[in-house]
Amino acid sequence: MTIRAPSGRMAGRSKWVTITTYAILIIGLLIVVYPFFYMLQNSVKPGLEIFNYPLRLPSRITWDGYKAVFTDDRLLPAFWNSTVIAVSVTVLNLIFDTMAAYALTKLRFFGRNIALGAMLGSLMVPGILLLVPVYLINYRLGWVGTLFPLIIPAAVSAYSIFLLRQFIIQIPDELIEAARMDGANEFRIFARIIIPLIKPALVTVAIVTFLGAWNDLFYPILYLFNKPELRTLQLWMFDLGALQRPEIEEIRWAGNVVITVPLIIVYFSMQKWFIEAF
Repeated sequence: MTIRAPSGRMAGRSKWVTITTYAILIIGLLIVVYPFFYMLQNSVKPGLEIFNYPLRLPSRITWDGYKAVFTDDRLLPAFWNSTVIAVSVTVLNLIFDTMAAYALTKLRFFGRNIALGAMLGSLMVPGILLLVPVYLINYRLGWVGTLFPLIIPAAVSAYSIFLLRQFIIQIPDELIEAARMDGANEFRIFARIIIPLIKPALVTVAIVTFLGAWNDLFYPILYLFNKPELRTLQLWMFDLGALQRPEIEEIRWAGNVVITVPLIIVYFSMQKWFIEAF
């Protein structure tokens, strides 16, 4: 058999496809990276330049915003509160959502299809419709003014259960049956077989849940506005807007950087598994 070398026309077309692909990727990279660069440059730019020349590079570097942010006594408590909420919600979601997804996918019990339908139906209900009932429940439990309303109601996510179920459903039933025949109980199957096989999905759920809890502003305002000692980073940023200081713009942008850096660290530390999920 004779193998023909690619013609000049085919080689030229392949070259242009490669160039076009890289050009699109570079453009996409610039679109994604530029907001972060814009935020960083404004955090070290004098306040008047932020207003007058928002797109121009700073004429001089100023660290007044960062000095004000890191000397603010409210920063560390707010950082701690946000970390407690985000980590708690993420861990609880990983535990309960994974167990629920496994039960709804691989276990046979009465009412399973009804439970699955109810869970999927809840995704169609706007969260704002449940705002008043959930608030009244938290109020009667005495949780208003504590971190519990930000953690307990968010401990389970129907969307995360659905996402994990789509991964678990791809695991062959024969693998689970073989483990049962070898004497493994459901907990051992769940821990030794299911969890390792759906690690990319778990990382995806962890990242999405952590970002959502970390960036939440509405519910902290609703439940913690009158509790200065329990304010989150988002409420702390909200308070920065009320400051009357000459370097207020530098402070706001520096605060944005401080809040964003932990999210970037979390994402890049789990990037490998996050990409595998897709």
